[in-house]
This record gives sequence, structure tokens and C-alpha cells, in this order.
Amino acid sequence: MKTTTTLLLSAATLISSSAAIASVPNSPTLFSPDQCRGSRMPYPSEIVTTACPDSLAPVMINHVGRHGARYATSPHHFHDVASALEKARTDGTLSSRGAGLLDITRRAIAAGQGLWGELDSLGRAEQQAIATRMFHSVPQLVRNHKIDAISSYVPRCVASMDAFVQTLDRLSGGNADIAADSGPEFSPLLRPFETDSAYITFAADKPYAGILSGFTHAEQPIEVAYSMVGDGITPEQAESLTASIYYVVSSLAAMGIDYDAMNIFSLEEYNRMWQVDNLRQYLSRTATTISSIPAGIASDLVWDLIETTDDFIDGSDPATIYLRFGHAETIMPLASLLRLPGCCYLTDCFDSVALHWQSWHVVPMASNIQQILFRAPSGNYYLRTDLNEVPVPLIPGSDELYVPWERARYFMATVAGAD
Repeated sequence: MKTTTTLLLSAATLISSSAAIASVPNSPTLFSPDQCRGSRMPYPSEIVTTACPDSLAPVMINHVGRHGARYATSPHHFHDVASALEKARTDGTLSSRGAGLLDITRRAIAAGQGLWGELDSLGRAEQQAIATRMFHSVPQLVRNHKIDAISSYVPRCVASMDAFVQTLDRLSGGNADIAADSGPEFSPLLRPFETDSAYITFAADKPYAGILSGFTHAEQPIEVAYSMVGDGITPEQAESLTASIYYVVSSLAAMGIDYDAMNIFSLEEYNRMWQVDNLRQYLSRTATTISSIPAGIASDLVWDLIETTDDFIDGSDPATIYLRFGHAETIMPLASLLRLPGCCYLTDCFDSVALHWQSWHVVPMASNIQQILFRAPSGNYYLRTDLNEVPVPLIPGSDELYVPWERARYFMATVAGAD
């Protein structure tokens, strides 16, 4: 197990580079059913490529991406839902809505048989589309240039990498020098949640457990479970079943199964379920007033972004594109550590999190952070950071999209723990 130096910043330091502490409790949301899928939401299908100023020429890209849409990682929740609904049918308490849910759950179980956790056709299409937009934006960085790609050892990440690089290779007419590799040796960069000793301890201790439990009990609409199977279950069973129903329903689109969540939830109920799931990811995967450890695990990855950019600028590595493929749990800490807009929010009022940090905004399927290096006629370099292919300011408190490299480097090194 590798122990990395984890950045432990004071709450005051973090707050100065993010939103101020919120003080408004009980903040309901009314996001769309698609957004209420949270991190299981497929990647946006309509992306407008951003043109750069004529005075700047793109010369290098660093890309960190999540795997594309996939079959649910486990059939566990699906089987739990099916079992509860089948028992209710036997007992004569299954509602018509419950019968509809049972049918779609069985369909999903059949579709996922032998494929749980694997990249699906939608996920491949997501990666191919992102790669296609990259090629058409910067064909000069693909043709006759070196491209390095690495991925997590998990098959859906490897398959995402393959879909991406094969698209670049095809569009370049086979004229790209692409090297792709995967394996556990890349886990400190792409799966630091299983190599960073401080985070492993944090995940085991769950210092946020009381906050999450209280929020769950207050917000989770357990009446959904009762409306499916009747009153013959305990509140604890209803809470567990409602959570499993949410997981099933929110996973279907990424599995390529068309289903209207409003058959099961009202929009208000679906938002409440998403808020619970959203808070869980926020507390466990980003910097909070409880701990900066979840974001600090991305420090090695930030240094990798810095060093590969430095190597390109000084000519020691000619690669024009670096691709890295990991997980939502790779992107959330990285986006939080970099303080990207909408990705790092600090508050002591956790009821307000859903208004300021949204999983569907940060980590939909195939989510990505791209850092594009530009060179000016003067020879100076500038960095633009894109979140899900949309340019965002890198430096907190600044609206500047094209940041002089030395200033961007200083900021990134600072958040990554430079002395």
C-alpha cells in the first residue's frame, strides 16, 4: 500500500478559495428527472466546441476522464428490489406501480446478466464523441504526434480508453503514435482512494456518518416503498428499499434502458432521493469542513498534470496529448482540489449542499477535466481548463479562462501541497 502525502488545509484556507459558509437550512431542489440520476446520468449529448482566440495556438492537452456509461456495477440493489416486490406479489400487497417496477427491474437484471460493471454501447459512444470533438478541434495535435494514454485496471475504464484512442487513430488515418497502457501501477493516480493510507482510514472511520444518517432519515421519502409493497414492512426496511429503488431507477438510462422515473417517484421525491445520494458523494469524495482528505488524494494527479506540461514545454517529452481514464471517484477529488467552479463548496449547513454542489454537474458518465496548453506568438504559454468540455476559470476569484502557465502552475502546485 502506498502512503501519499495528503494535503491538510485549514477550513479557513479552503473557504477563502471557495464559497462562503452557507447558513440557510432546508434547501429543496427541483432539478429535472435526468439530473436526478446524479452521477449515473449519461454524458450530455449536445456539446458546443469552444473556439480559442486567434492569437493562441493549442499545442498540448491533458485529459482526465471517467469511464463512459456502463451496466450497474452490481446486481445487488436490483435483486433486493425484485425480491421485495415478488414477496409483495405473493402476499397480495403489490400495487400496480410496484408491478410496473418489478417488470422493469427484471428486464434490467436480464440485460445485465454477465455484464455488470461493463462499459455498454452508450458508454463507448460517449467516449467516441468526446474523442471526435477533440480531433476536430486540434487535428494537428493528433496526426503524426505522440499520444500517451493510461487507464485504471478496471475493465470499463480500459474499454473507455480503447474507444477513445481507437477513434483518434481512425480519424487520423492511422497517423498517430499512440501508446496505451493500464494496470494497478496507475492506481496512485487513478484510484488513489485504494492506495492513500489517510483516505483509507477516513473511509473506514466515516466521520460524516452522523450527518449523512440524519439527513437521510429526514429527507428520504420512504412512502415510495410503502406505495409499492404495502404497509407490511418496518420503517428501516422501507428506508432500505426506497434507496434500492432509487439506485435501480437512476441506473437504467446508463444501461440503455428507456424508463420514466416519474412512474415511480414524483419530481419532488426524486429530488429528495438525489439529494441524499448527492450528499453522500459530497461528504466522502470532496473537501468539506469535516476533512480535506478526500480532495487531497488527488495531489499526485495534479502533480502529474504539472510535470507532463513542464516536460512538453521544455522539450523533454514530445507527447502532445495525455489521456487518463478513471472513475467518478477520480474526478470528484481532482475537481475539488483544483477548486473548479461548482466542484468545491464549504459549509457547516449541509442541507444547502445540493444548491451548490451537484453530482450530475461534476461527474456524469464520461465526465472529464481537460487542460489545454496554448502558445502565443510571443512564445508565452497559457492554460485553459475545461470541465466536461466547457471552459471554466482555474484561479478562484478570477474570471480568466486563459491563464499564464506560470501562474496556473503556481496555483496547481500550491493546492497539491508545494512547500
